Amino acid sequence: MSLHPTCSSRYLTCAGYEIHVTEWGAQHERTVIAWHGLARTGRDMDELAEHLSARGYRVICPDTIGRGLSQWSARPEQEYCLAFYARIAVDLFDQLQIDTAHWVGTSMGGAIGTVCAAGLLYPGMKQRIQSLTLNDNAPQLAQAAIERIRAYAGNPPAFHTVRELEAFFRQVYKPYGALTDAQWRRLTETSTRRLPDGRVTPHYDPAMVQQFISQPDDYLIWEHYDAITIPVFCLRGVDSDLVLRETTDEMMRRGPGAGGLASVVEIKGCGHAPALNVPEQLDLVSGFIEAAN
Repeated sequence: MSLHPTCSSRYLTCAGYEIHVTEWGAQHERTVIAWHGLARTGRDMDELAEHLSARGYRVICPDTIGRGLSQWSARPEQEYCLAFYARIAVDLFDQLQIDTAHWVGTSMGGAIGTVCAAGLLYPGMKQRIQSLTLNDNAPQLAQAAIERIRAYAGNPPAFHTVRELEAFFRQVYKPYGALTDAQWRRLTETSTRRLPDGRVTPHYDPAMVQQFISQPDDYLIWEHYDAITIPVFCLRGVDSDLVLRETTDEMMRRGPGAGGLASVVEIKGCGHAPALNVPEQLDLVSGFIEAAN
């Protein structure tokens, strides 16, 4: 799958592993980190990255360890967790010589950003993140939805054809909202790997769900959220079963919310998680980042 002309593909060594990133707008100084969700890849951020790079931002879209083109973990029980993902982020900032950046994270990517912005695990990161956009992510997630995600992510299906895999993605990611046929095809082609028997399956390490087994409370991160002192913007899919409205209400009462630094917008026609692929959503994110500069 070819890259956009303004995008390049890079490989870094972070926390001892090869990590793949796509980089947009490399000529710009202002930087945005755009981090994908649990079973996805950095290519999910193509529309957002193109939108932001056209507005003068360098946009870095990593593939998390065990996803996309990044190396798989040799120690799934210990390394597929937010603390290790944050350690990778520290190395990523250092190697790409990023002093400060805005952070946009979908689902898991938002949780990684929360841990980094809080500075409780890696104090130096607290001063390096200028703003935090949480795309259908919160410091507490609904357990029933976690079980749903764990069930499909931990047992990825295999198909004989890419078109069958696309049909699967269209069903499981229906809550993303409206995607064009071309966008569904790109999502599929950037999320596919072949097995030794020739069948195709999603492009991630199924062992990454060890996070929910070895560290079942890894996504309960109110302590980190409460420590954040930068602007926070949460996009919640109206139909999300992962981020409940009572949770976003609580976010507005504590931590950055209590200090007037947090805001929440609900996105109609989406569940978990808005695809960040239509002008309304893209303008919300870029408008927030611009205001936070």
